Amino acid sequence: MEILGCARVVVEDGKVVEVGDPQIRWCPIFEKARGIKEITREEVRKNMEFRIRDFGLFTADRKLDMDVFVGFGASEVMMTGLSRGLIDTTVTVCDGAGTVITNNPSLVQGMGARISGLVETEPIDAVMNGIADRGGIVLDPSNASIDPVEGVRKAAQLGYKKIAVSVVFHETARKLRELEKELDLELTMIAAHVTGIDADFAIGLLEHVDIVTSCASKSIRELVRPLVQVGNAVPLFGITQRGKDLLLERAKDVETPLLVSSVPLPSLPGERQPRELV
Repeated sequence: MEILGCARVVVEDGKVVEVGDPQIRWCPIFEKARGIKEITREEVRKNMEFRIRDFGLFTADRKLDMDVFVGFGASEVMMTGLSRGLIDTTVTVCDGAGTVITNNPSLVQGMGARISGLVETEPIDAVMNGIADRGGIVLDPSNASIDPVEGVRKAAQLGYKKIAVSVVFHETARKLRELEKELDLELTMIAAHVTGIDADFAIGLLEHVDIVTSCASKSIRELVRPLVQVGNAVPLFGITQRGKDLLLERAKDVETPLLVSSVPLPSLPGERQPRELV
């Protein structure tokens, strides 16, 4: 998994065995949530070890019932979309299972609330059984592969039409739009884990997705022309009307006070952005 400033971390048998270098030094979300004032390899290690202890990341003790972590995260947005009927089901990922299809709002939140960029995982029976018990369908139980395109195809075979799917790569987003036309679907694509992407990559994503997280991406911040923005430190951007509708629906569930204002977007106060943007 790539976490905290896109540092690559490898976990084996519930232990952190490898930690890469983070790409950024400071993130406002993690200072607020975990008190991390500077992102270092040691802080990355400690954070992954905390996730393993706290909710069993990459282990058979993985918790699949979790509260809201941030007001406007990808999983929170999908959870609200399912609850309101804006989408029929979701295609996301979970450690220990790979690609998962579910129309259970609590499960999509439990799987996605506190994971970062999942690169690779192996099947863990207890995790997959927990997902099945909550109404989720693991795409590839034998290998726990990560394949959003095949996940959407499977969801369509199950009869779903309005499908929200998380994506990381612009080529995946392009293929999904082709599949949407082929199968007469209504896809809502949410792009995540965009720290460090270049301008061409960002353009490819922005051409196809409905919502994009900003992470610590300089390219997304420079190129995005959103219809709506939520947050201004590490914001989510609604790019299409479908994405705008979903984010505004999510706003109804956010318990803290909200400021709604008509201003030029994106709105990105420099002192609140992750450092340094890449």
